[in-house]
Amino acid sequence: MTSDALLLIGRRTTHAQATFETHAARLEDRDFVDDVHVCPFESEPIRELRDQFEAVSADRVFAVPMCVAHSYATLDDLPAALTHVSGDVRYCEPLGGSPVVTEVLRSRATDAMPATEPTSLALVGFGSSSKPHHRQTAEYHAARIAEQSAYDEVETCYLLQNPTVECVRYNLRNERAVAVPLFFTRSEATERRIPEALELDRGGIEYAEPLGEHPRITDAIRAAVEQQRVLADGDAATPATAQPRPVATDGDGRSPPPNN
Repeated sequence: MTSDALLLIGRRTTHAQATFETHAARLEDRDFVDDVHVCPFESEPIRELRDQFEAVSADRVFAVPMCVAHSYATLDDLPAALTHVSGDVRYCEPLGGSPVVTEVLRSRATDAMPATEPTSLALVGFGSSSKPHHRQTAEYHAARIAEQSAYDEVETCYLLQNPTVECVRYNLRNERAVAVPLFFTRSEATERRIPEALELDRGGIEYAEPLGEHPRITDAIRAAVEQQRVLADGDAATPATAQPRPVATDGDGRSPPPNN
């Protein structure tokens, strides 16, 4: 019988570690893989994760990047680090591209400010000066939220590119607004940089929680693994050494945000 292991891989921060472990505990309770490993790193996954990866023992290993979108780490460093895992390694897409994330973002927004009257929603992403993945992911979810919720205005903004988060307050047309950080866990960015840039102390904008430990994110992890399991059973591999590529569609039959 084939043994399966799951690796939850992400950057180590105070809040991230606890979040990863919460999802790992839920997945262990569901008993759909034999082992779940939390694999945090600070800056050099190849060096920091090598010993842990070499110790993993399973016939198939599913590796899930616990992040919103692709970066140099997910496209270059993690695939290289995963070559130290024995067995058949299946590399999943970053979780931020899952259509389930749209549901979580809507839920976070509603918890912070229900759209009981004209309300704007600002989706705050990290952004990048060189790669399009964060923008593509934010725009994908913003378009779905605009279609599927009562918020009559949905705008995107970013920490590292235009339109910047500092300007979004002045671009929204409604007096009521909620800002939702498209970040996996609490961080210095969600706790200080974004609130300061939004000038939350001026009022008029409520601030939501990041994706964090929401139960539907656990569902998204399982869905990512099941997708790769189907591909593995069909012998259509996504090798860890290859650049990851989108293979799913959302619930409406549309492709998720592109990754190239």
